[in-house]
Amino acid sequence: MLRKLIVARLRLLRGRDKLSTAMTTKKELLTAPIRHIEIAEHNVIPLVDAMASMAYSSRDTARAASIYEMMLRDGECGVILCLAGSLISAGLQKVFVDMVRGNMVDAIVSTGANIVDQDFFEALGFRHYIAGDEYKYGNGDGELRELMIDRIYDTFIDEEELRICDETTEKIINGMAPKAYSSREIIREMGAYLEREGRTPAAGNHDSIVFAAYEKQVPIFCPAFSDCSAGFGFVAHQHARRGKPVVSIDSAKDFYELTQLKIANPTTGLLMIGGGVPKNFAQDIVVAAEILGVDAPMHKYAIQVTVADSRDGALSGSTLKEASSWGKVDTTYEQMVYAEATLALPLIAGYAFHKQAAAGRKGKRWAEVLSQITEPVSA
Repeated sequence: MLRKLIVARLRLLRGRDKLSTAMTTKKELLTAPIRHIEIAEHNVIPLVDAMASMAYSSRDTARAASIYEMMLRDGECGVILCLAGSLISAGLQKVFVDMVRGNMVDAIVSTGANIVDQDFFEALGFRHYIAGDEYKYGNGDGELRELMIDRIYDTFIDEEELRICDETTEKIINGMAPKAYSSREIIREMGAYLEREGRTPAAGNHDSIVFAAYEKQVPIFCPAFSDCSAGFGFVAHQHARRGKPVVSIDSAKDFYELTQLKIANPTTGLLMIGGGVPKNFAQDIVVAAEILGVDAPMHKYAIQVTVADSRDGALSGSTLKEASSWGKVDTTYEQMVYAEATLALPLIAGYAFHKQAAAGRKGKRWAEVLSQITEPVSA
């Protein structure tokens, strides 16, 4: 009896007694999929308009929504969407898909995790799942590891399914001619793969950012592309071909291609969710154009949604006004929104969507522009 009491006490101290009795199998834990919010179903115009007369983050969010509407109504403006943080796993995938299909974005700069581990992962038929509140502070991470369940705060992803995603990226890479590619070229091949395999909405499957961008000629760049499931695919590919020609990533080509878009379309606007590499990469193309001898204007519009603080000097929290000191962002139409993305983005994007700001807008089809300055991908 004493031994049982001691064991029970140890489990309580380790925060595992509730977890062990409530849910013990992988199947039980992966039961409630994340549902991606549909901005078309929620007319947020009255709410955002009301927030414009409030204060703090409410007013900032409302102004950001108005600036995004201005971007879309400006026929000369090319819109660049930047994604950092775990966004698709959190339920924002459909927002981004609708933005691509609705001509509300012309290029995407993202972390590899959002595009491969999360969006392409779901395009393959897999899902992210809601984690119980008892898990989100790490009490059950040891059990999750044993079950091959990965945790992203309060969401779960099946590690075994994620490895299928890794293997699929390796398969795509293996089918490409050995040489150096931009991440944009490889992600386009991922879209082509989804089309060949019938993983499309027309075939009754889940829509995805990768496939929508493939169809709409919206280029996607992942400057740190190896830092995701694609990286595991590249590791496997290059390991199997030691001493032979391999497929590789040319991050400088990424930078060059996006800079060429700035040169071809001088008026640009940034909608940045999070910070990090995508934010800096997109802002820097103004300076890169100048290095190429082109007097490119600063980004005319800029919005950043972030929870990062500026006091540590890191890029993610640096203000857009600070970016102006580097000659990257004009300060006339810029807005920082200090809010978590799942709260702010549906309001900003939903406002422009229901105001029909892009109703008369044609997509820039920047992937076609890039096809004129880069070699075609050959399988």
